[in-house]
Amino acid sequence: RFLEQVKHECHFFNGTERVRFLDRYFYNQEEYVRFDSDVGEYRAVTELGRPDAEYWNSQKDILEDERAAVDTYCRHNYGVVESFTVQRR
Repeated sequence: RFLEQVKHECHFFNGTERVRFLDRYFYNQEEYVRFDSDVGEYRAVTELGRPDAEYWNSQKDILEDERAAVDTYCRHNYGVVESFTVQRR
């Protein structure tokens, strides 16, 4: 048996003034490759992730989608859930 996981994370600083998006890939609870919006490309965390990082970084459309996720995924969803989370503090 094995477990493959993908975690999409949005980190917000001062509302949506600064946003960081992480797309993290795990195999059996070990992260092997990630996209970090602060870096702008995929980086291998272990040797297992090197082929994926190299391939995804060579695909212009994939990188454009990941780089846009700060706005299309994070900021968009922040606006959707803001009234349920941030404003209830």
